Amino acid sequence: MSKTIAFVGVGRMGANMARRLKECGYSVTAVYDSHRPIAVALAEELGCAAPEKLAEVTAAAEVIFTVVTNDESMRGIFLAPGDNLLQAAANKIFINCATVSPGIHRQVYEAAKASGAYSLEASMASSISHAREGKLYLMLAGDEGVYNEVLPILEQMSVNRRFIGGPGRAAEVKALVNMVMNINTAGLAEGLGLAAALGHDLDMVREVFSQTGANSRVLETDGGDMVAREHDCWFSAEHAAKDSGIAGGMAESVGLNLPLNLATISQYQKMVSLGLGDLDKSGIAELTFKGRHA
Repeated sequence: MSKTIAFVGVGRMGANMARRLKECGYSVTAVYDSHRPIAVALAEELGCAAPEKLAEVTAAAEVIFTVVTNDESMRGIFLAPGDNLLQAAANKIFINCATVSPGIHRQVYEAAKASGAYSLEASMASSISHAREGKLYLMLAGDEGVYNEVLPILEQMSVNRRFIGGPGRAAEVKALVNMVMNINTAGLAEGLGLAAALGHDLDMVREVFSQTGANSRVLETDGGDMVAREHDCWFSAEHAAKDSGIAGGMAESVGLNLPLNLATISQYQKMVSLGLGDLDKSGIAELTFKGRHA
């Protein structure tokens, strides 16, 4: 456990990952967030620094995890002129966990390489509670030697890992995961919404779904919430729109038309336009049950 660790982006996922590694005995030396009060509060909790500059984060640790929201944020922390994470970054290892486009991961990989640093993708297919408990599922890409070097750290954070290939490849698979998940969620919302409009008992319908070809992981995690209108956020509608959009961009780049994905993007974008983007992805049922949102 000799490597020192820092985090950039300490919202709910990043903060819980930092807490997990601290509890496992790692030295978490610095945390940073664009919303500084969040970083200051977490730094006080963990007993570490909360630098005001990104270059200071790089100087404070050997391994830096980043958990940011989108491509623009990735460009800002790695590629912006002036202060960025790649200043004096030789031999540092950056583990980038956000769901962003494969293209930005490849850009960051090349920029890190030019700076004498290393960039590894660690795409997550898990929830906030999994981050806290060290039960993440990680899809990794970059240089396999770098992956093996940080594997002891990753093992403390996850129950399963899959090394997929070169830069951008884990991001591609993560986009596929979220695309299929979001399509399944939209389909379940339509099925339950139609069942309700026809006057069926929804507990019965969900039980039938669970024993037939309509079964899915989404039925288990989101079906009850759709019926009860309980949409506390684990994975937001806004993020669903973004991630399905990444998959749509990938499809366009190889000349594929994916109508189900396009329809799903449209539904989640509609949620955002109605001010429902902060709801969990299960909130898409608000668009499909009669008497809720149009």
